[in-house]
Amino acid sequence: MTREEKSIAIEDLTAQLAGSNIVYLADISGLNAETTSNLRRACFKAGIKLEVVKNTLLAKAMEASENNYGELPETLKGNTSIFLADVANAPAKIMKDFRKKSAKPILKGAYINSEIYIGDNLLDSLASLKSKEEVIGEIIGLLQSPAQRVISALLNQFKEEEVA
Repeated sequence: MTREEKSIAIEDLTAQLAGSNIVYLADISGLNAETTSNLRRACFKAGIKLEVVKNTLLAKAMEASENNYGELPETLKGNTSIFLADVANAPAKIMKDFRKKSAKPILKGAYINSEIYIGDNLLDSLASLKSKEEVIGEIIGLLQSPAQRVISALLNQFKEEEVA
């Protein structure tokens, strides 16, 4: 790779990082072609961009980024793949699902809305994070619950009055 090609690659990675508040780093090395293809397909269906990256180029892109990736660049050893997503728990759920059949992908770390998560031991916690839509749904459900009780009580009251 020439210097110019490296510079272009760093600019591309920096732009990708700027466009996403959810970045997962993982090691997917050693997966056979079929499993890798299935992983890429699952990521595509979930709206996740999966890309194998060079550690040095990603480290420079993180450095050039406006985001503070904290200790995340220190995890850039060995093979690294980057997962860029819009839903915070989507990459973790896919990784967890694939781990039922093989030992990889191994989570190196994640950057989620300015929070840094380091280590594979956090995969279960990240998979259980609630998406924005799930939180909104729960709030709506909680708000509707008292109103539904009031309406139900009023309907029961009217039914009792009609019988009497």
